[in-house]
Amino acid sequence: MINQMVLEQLFSTEEHMEELSELLVQVVDDGASVGFLPPLQLSDAMDYWEDVLSPNVILLVAKRNNRIVGSVQLHLCEKPNGVHRAEIAKLMTHPHYRRNGIGRSLMEKVEERAIKEGKSLLVLDTREGDPSNLLYTSLGYIPAGKIPNFAQSETGELQATIIYYKTL
Repeated sequence: MINQMVLEQLFSTEEHMEELSELLVQVVDDGASVGFLPPLQLSDAMDYWEDVLSPNVILLVAKRNNRIVGSVQLHLCEKPNGVHRAEIAKLMTHPHYRRNGIGRSLMEKVEERAIKEGKSLLVLDTREGDPSNLLYTSLGYIPAGKIPNFAQSETGELQATIIYYKTL
């Protein structure tokens, strides 16, 4: 029997450090473009999660069977001319749980949270050609442009990123 997914905000990464780090290692080693290159060492993933939270970063996670299987971040803009906007970052779903609506559920929840925070514009970027492009467009995100040679792959190939936005 499949347990219901639970979405929640984490206010500290300390007690979830192992699960979050394993999630990051799994998605990077599976080819996700989230700022790291495979093979990702667990210690490097732990270093990342140690410093991720700040007053302007909201971390949401998806849990199945009380285990973290996905996450997404909302980065609130603190600049005086950008208090109406936020950036969505590092949407991740564990490879064993993909194609089960976790990414979509996290995106819907992060949008709800952005509205609660008074945000009316969301931006994000993702590597050109990744499956996430289909998810974002299906959720109403509009491609604003492409930056060539934005991210380097583990083979040294330079890859483009697509910038998306959505008005809430």
